[in-house]
Amino acid sequence: MGYPWRVLQLADSGFPTGGFAHSGGLEAAVQQGEVRGREGLERFVRELLWQAGHGALPLLSEAWREPSSLEMLDARAEAFLTNHVANRASRTQGRAFLDTCARIFPEPVGPLRQSARAAGLRYHHAPLFGAVLRALDVGLSDAQQLHLSLTLRGALSAAVRMGIVGTHESHQLQHHCAPLLDEVFEACAGLGVESLAQTSPLMDLLGSTHDRLYSRLFLS
Repeated sequence: MGYPWRVLQLADSGFPTGGFAHSGGLEAAVQQGEVRGREGLERFVRELLWQAGHGALPLLSEAWREPSSLEMLDARAEAFLTNHVANRASRTQGRAFLDTCARIFPEPVGPLRQSARAAGLRYHHAPLFGAVLRALDVGLSDAQQLHLSLTLRGALSAAVRMGIVGTHESHQLQHHCAPLLDEVFEACAGLGVESLAQTSPLMDLLGSTHDRLYSRLFLS
């Protein structure tokens, strides 16, 4: 089975990793009045993608290049994600992604799940994403682009469910963001772990209030 088909399978909205249970901080930003309508959503996804580029791609890339460093990268993610909501979401999504891939692709990913358990990992999403896609023989640039695309799609799907935009408008916005995806990819694809950065502290602060929202559709 060639890896291009695996990329399409992993990108499928029906792939059962549980990512749609998370809004990436959008729900909290909406309830705090920081995101209103399409203009506010565009601003939010721009910040979110740059944060993914600087705060996730370095971990993903290093795990792809050196799968043996996964334990160190997992610990680095634990130290980097000081926002308890984002930290918990990363661990929840990472575990779900690894377990799902190990069930669907048992031969290449099963050993990775066993070693992760043996090492007592916290299962942070970004480094596991890189390690899993390396095990699936997906190229590094494809893994990086897939992560950015899924980040954007997850936020826009959450926006539709919250009634900020409709389905057609969300896909128009996704198309409109294609140059931004290219920009983030070109700027961040080569970053190393030493370049990990929080580029949107306000968004991070808003996301940390998620547990205190009166009503919630999402886990984060």
